[in-house]
Amino acid sequence: MPTILVVEDDAKTLREIKAALEDHGYLVETATTGAEGLACATSRSLDAIILDRMLPGGMDGLEVLGALRDAASTTPVLILSALSTVDERVKGLRTGGDDYLVKPFEYIELTARLDSLVRRAQTSIQEPTYRIGQLHVDLVSRTVRYAGKEVELLPREYRILEYMIRREGQVVSRTMLFEAVWNYRVGERTNVIDVHISRLRKKLDPTATAPIIHTVRGSGYVLRAPD
Repeated sequence: MPTILVVEDDAKTLREIKAALEDHGYLVETATTGAEGLACATSRSLDAIILDRMLPGGMDGLEVLGALRDAASTTPVLILSALSTVDERVKGLRTGGDDYLVKPFEYIELTARLDSLVRRAQTSIQEPTYRIGQLHVDLVSRTVRYAGKEVELLPREYRILEYMIRREGQVVSRTMLFEAVWNYRVGERTNVIDVHISRLRKKLDPTATAPIIHTVRGSGYVLRAPD
């Protein structure tokens, strides 16, 4: 059973999160201050951490997160926060967070996001390669092959492909790609995503006989095996 550390100072919220995760099948460790959470996170093996953004005791959530990443910890971290602006979300992700959930939230969404983080982490450890249709991506060597031929990708093209392949079958919005690949440095009204997706499609399948990146009108894109 995966073990999750929940760092949350509000007693009621902590009890509710712990109950929801245990009902979902997780083992749960808890901490109520940043220092306590950091000590717990660095002293045992965890599958993921749920980290409150604002914590008492002189060490807030971002300081805990920064200390973990400085210590080379790769444990997935889901940040919980009442701070909902784009700037705050970006700050959390740039500090090393893997996901960011704004309070108040539904527990069904919390467990779904946590499932995704745990699954992604386990996949990256157990299966460093992805094969979808004729596409083969090795995440260790960062090599891409399609129909047996190596495909040369620019850095951002590779990052888009890696982001999408880790979410095979899920619709990925332009906002999600901006956040993951450009860190919101590009305005959402530009067509830069569409241009990169178009180039990526042509490189992966020049003849357009078996498209692997599909457009979902009004929503974004989805990577899946050819229909």
